[in-house]
Amino acid sequence: MTTRKYEQRLRAETAQATRRRILDAVCEQLREAPAKPVSIDRIAQAARVARPTVYLVFGSRAGLFDAVGADLLQRGGFESMIEIADHPDARQGLRGCIRGVVEMYAAHRDVLRALHSMALLDAAAVGGAVQRLEQGRAAGMAHLADRLAEQGLLRPDATAEQAADVLWLLTGFDSFDLLYTGRNAPVEQVADTLLTTAERTLCA
Repeated sequence: MTTRKYEQRLRAETAQATRRRILDAVCEQLREAPAKPVSIDRIAQAARVARPTVYLVFGSRAGLFDAVGADLLQRGGFESMIEIADHPDARQGLRGCIRGVVEMYAAHRDVLRALHSMALLDAAAVGGAVQRLEQGRAAGMAHLADRLAEQGLLRPDATAEQAADVLWLLTGFDSFDLLYTGRNAPVEQVADTLLTTAERTLCA
């Protein structure tokens, strides 16, 4: 490896490490003080970087929260969920998708709870990030509903549009948290409850 390529690799690794520290600092702040506005100064201090570095890496406060949302999806196994949802048998895809969503929510529950709560107060940054996450979920549920309809797995009185609405409701974070936190239900039980509700409501 030439000296130039080695230096480029080191710079890339350093930049990635800096990005990781900043994202971790945001998540830690959300877990520790979910009721307080996220402070860029405290994030920079926790990540051991200067305040301008946060903006240099993410562009803006909104860009930072977009990156946090994308990071939570990646670490929560979002790509695997997409593969599972596209199982040749759409009913198996439904089961795997709901279980995957529940496991992802459970793995990052405190951070997601804080983000969803803060979205009501900080629409320009956190609100936009949460909205974009929800738009992706809506598209995924519509796709899953269409596949169930195409394979003739929906009840005769259920349309793909109605199925998408039901799946949107059941896979929302609040639906998960009402059972997981509100009812103190274990992850497997939450997944079973949501999945049973989906199948009995939608499937023939």
